[in-house]
Amino acid sequence: MLLLAVLFAGTLNAQGITAIDNKTKTDTDIKSGAYQLEQYLPLLKGKSVAVVANQASMVKNTHVLDTLITSGIKIKKVFCPEHGFRGLVDAGERVKSETDDKTGLRIITLYGKNKKPTPADLKDVDIVVFDIQDVGVRFYTYISTLHYVMEACAENNKQLIVLDRPNPNGYFIDGPVMEEKYKSFLGMHSVPIVYGMTIGEFAEMINGEGWLKGDIKCNLKVIKLVGYDHKDLYQLPVKPSPNLPNMSSVYLYPSLGLFEGTIVAVGRGTDMPFQVIGFPNLPKANFTFTPQPKPGAMDPKYKGEVCKGYNLTDFGKEFMKDYKKLYLYWLIGTYKNAPDKSIYFDDNFNYHAGNATLKEQIIAGKSEDEIRATWQEGIKKFKVIRKKYLLYKDFE
Repeated sequence: MLLLAVLFAGTLNAQGITAIDNKTKTDTDIKSGAYQLEQYLPLLKGKSVAVVANQASMVKNTHVLDTLITSGIKIKKVFCPEHGFRGLVDAGERVKSETDDKTGLRIITLYGKNKKPTPADLKDVDIVVFDIQDVGVRFYTYISTLHYVMEACAENNKQLIVLDRPNPNGYFIDGPVMEEKYKSFLGMHSVPIVYGMTIGEFAEMINGEGWLKGDIKCNLKVIKLVGYDHKDLYQLPVKPSPNLPNMSSVYLYPSLGLFEGTIVAVGRGTDMPFQVIGFPNLPKANFTFTPQPKPGAMDPKYKGEVCKGYNLTDFGKEFMKDYKKLYLYWLIGTYKNAPDKSIYFDDNFNYHAGNATLKEQIIAGKSEDEIRATWQEGIKKFKVIRKKYLLYKDFE
């Protein structure tokens, strides 16, 4: 069975996975936008500022919010995306607005019913600073938050400063381009699942392509990275969300995220989220795990049930970064081996995929090569658009 075979190195080589010569870099090699204080502090002096941030919004060992306050910047409030300001809230769970214990500042959630800052939220603000670590995947909702923040700033005549951060999956492009019919918070833009851009570049593209409502333009300034190009393999210093705890999970996420619209669990509620896959009655499995409530996954799929599946941790760490594509064999294989295929997919799958075609192709028994061939025209057109907004040397 292919699903088992791909776990062996010999088959991996047969699948065309070869080591890439991209240089691995850390935050000692690359200076994120937040580090470029001399570039943005003068723009904030004497202004009333709102900050969009979470637990990964760090300047070395200090949170960007504390850095701004220490620098004498007048902070009025904080906005936070999915998972909350401290990054402990479950995916999809309502994030409550609160007060930051350290600073006493009001924290306003941009997830759930209130995805977009209101005119009242921005009334006492001159500039919004956006500093969120993205992972370069369309259904990772931080770029949707970026979209709504840009739109609110444009509508309310506020400047937005994006402190750019490296994209750990920014060295390749793959997946189907989202169709407009499947636009949602899981995907608001006609881009592939993996789009190969930093969040600053993506902001420039949203603005330049007229993707904001009514083709309005945001007064946008991106504070660029120093020492980064798209060939770099960037090691994240802080986990970007509760269920992406290490680089294995980050590299696997573009492929395993598609399982969120199926009966397959991806390890939420274990110590290996987005590194294991399985469900209770999956046959021919070689690994078991039992999801339990944990911070960031308090009500995981199959809570308390033994799931049979596969541990992909080493695969993600050792091989996935070199593949530079979505890995569909697990999706195809678990579907083929599901005892009841009629319940394998749920209503969310097409929104993760960005179309209805992928589901239809898997049901029809198409191979990965056949499926991938149908993506190429969309990827080719997207690359032409993407190229206009690149701020750093490309991988091609």
